[in-house]
Amino acid sequence: MQKIPALLGLCCLALTAMGQAPTSVQPFNGKRPKLVVGLVIDQMRWDYLYRYHARYGSGGFKRMLAEGFSAENTMIPYAQTVTAAGHACVYTGSVPAINGIMGNDWYDPQLKKTVYCVEDDSVQVIGGTANSEPMSPRNLWVSTISDELRLATNFRSKVVGVALKDRGSILPAGYTGTAYWYEGKTGHFISSSWYMKQLPAWVNQFNQRKLVDSLYQQPWKTLYPINSYKQSDDDDVPYEGKSPADKGPVFPHELSSYIGRNYDAIRTTPFGNTLTLAFAKAAMQAEGLGKDEDTDLLAVSLSSPDYIGHQYGPNSIEMEDNYLRLDQELAAFFAHLDKEVGKGQYLVFLTADHAVAHTPLYLAKKGFPISPLSGDVTEINKKVFQRFGVPNIIRSSANYHLHLNHTAMDTLRKNKKEIIDYIVQELKSKPHIYSAWDNAELQQLNLPAVMKERFVNGFNPKLGGDIQLVLKAGFFYGWVTGTTHGAWYPYDSHIPAVFMGWGVQPGRTNRPTSMADIAPTVAAMLRIQMPSGCIGQPITELLPMR
Repeated sequence: MQKIPALLGLCCLALTAMGQAPTSVQPFNGKRPKLVVGLVIDQMRWDYLYRYHARYGSGGFKRMLAEGFSAENTMIPYAQTVTAAGHACVYTGSVPAINGIMGNDWYDPQLKKTVYCVEDDSVQVIGGTANSEPMSPRNLWVSTISDELRLATNFRSKVVGVALKDRGSILPAGYTGTAYWYEGKTGHFISSSWYMKQLPAWVNQFNQRKLVDSLYQQPWKTLYPINSYKQSDDDDVPYEGKSPADKGPVFPHELSSYIGRNYDAIRTTPFGNTLTLAFAKAAMQAEGLGKDEDTDLLAVSLSSPDYIGHQYGPNSIEMEDNYLRLDQELAAFFAHLDKEVGKGQYLVFLTADHAVAHTPLYLAKKGFPISPLSGDVTEINKKVFQRFGVPNIIRSSANYHLHLNHTAMDTLRKNKKEIIDYIVQELKSKPHIYSAWDNAELQQLNLPAVMKERFVNGFNPKLGGDIQLVLKAGFFYGWVTGTTHGAWYPYDSHIPAVFMGWGVQPGRTNRPTSMADIAPTVAAMLRIQMPSGCIGQPITELLPMR
């Protein structure tokens, strides 16, 4: 019986000699953070942590990097890098193939129509106008980390989702949380009957403040002298879009004419972040988040960077100024959390739903052989009609999935495989198209392993298209001004993943990690079950040894 302790002693000596002395893992003591705060920045590339680093203050992004843990090589694990899919993945640890969120919208072959990610005609809008669209998480097929936290505490934990975009608050809040989103027609935050029968008094009070009108009082000027924005392109270029009140895409951006009449324009300014965080603080106070023994969760999605990026592009002065201002907003928000919840008593993670591509005409100016694209779907429709007599063969091309007109092919008794093969070959003949394939043959394709994995993860067997189209890096359809996202390439899929606060071991890793790892990491820290469709793994380097 003395051999076992002796053997353990030898193992310990061996580990110590290798520089890997065994650590003592304490049993779970029942303690959890008072509050988990999820910050998803809509359209943030990982490199923005460092691109503007020299001009950040000490309390925002720099504080997270100094006090927290950064997974520097975090990638989106599926192909369609868009807002809804990203928010769903962050909070479910799952992918479109499993969680059902194929994109912001997708064509449903069973319903024979395009579906918006959070649409739900079975509920009613609460607090909106007569024309507001009813929304809920019904289209999500799996639970979120928010739901699992509620289940783990017998629903004593409170969960609140906040965003300008409906999908940015609804998908993180899951089935059992409460979500609020912004209505541009009124300048109010609203919800739906999935969550409540009427808006709480505190929401009505916040809406009555008309904070948007206050934010419109001053124009959007640069924080610093405009000639000091060395990380940006020129201010006046033809490939940036402009706002309705502006004569051109240049600073300063006039906002006062929007007062009382255009509440939607706040989205395309950094003051949309100000509005969102102000509402998040009001939610914290009114709902008592982080004030009792049960861990609560606040999911905040900052939508304005996405609107700004789409309009002006990632190399614009507008984007640089947005992130310098956002850094200040985050510093103030973290200071608020320190005061209201207690430093070290909350866990915060910061990530993005997707990154973003460079504007094609900007790249072209710099010598890249890139240009905006258009017309491929229209051309394919014409060619298939001429050759096979099938009209409007492509019913949808959302998320680069081509859904074909099966009703027309069945009526005309056409050979579907022959038509699919013809379309695939036509697409592959285009110089700007990397490849195209019949999704029925996806598993047999000869593709690089990382690329194949992302397209498999992005293909949902009930919602996926007949044909997958893949453009070469840097190309996308439309967007002569501004830019977009949606590709599997690093410029759209490399995102930040930074954790700070309760139980986080400071540091960083450059090993490959995934957006799908965020939810199971939070689950591991809280000692609760991971979401029902989770495929990610905990980022063990940051986990507390307790």
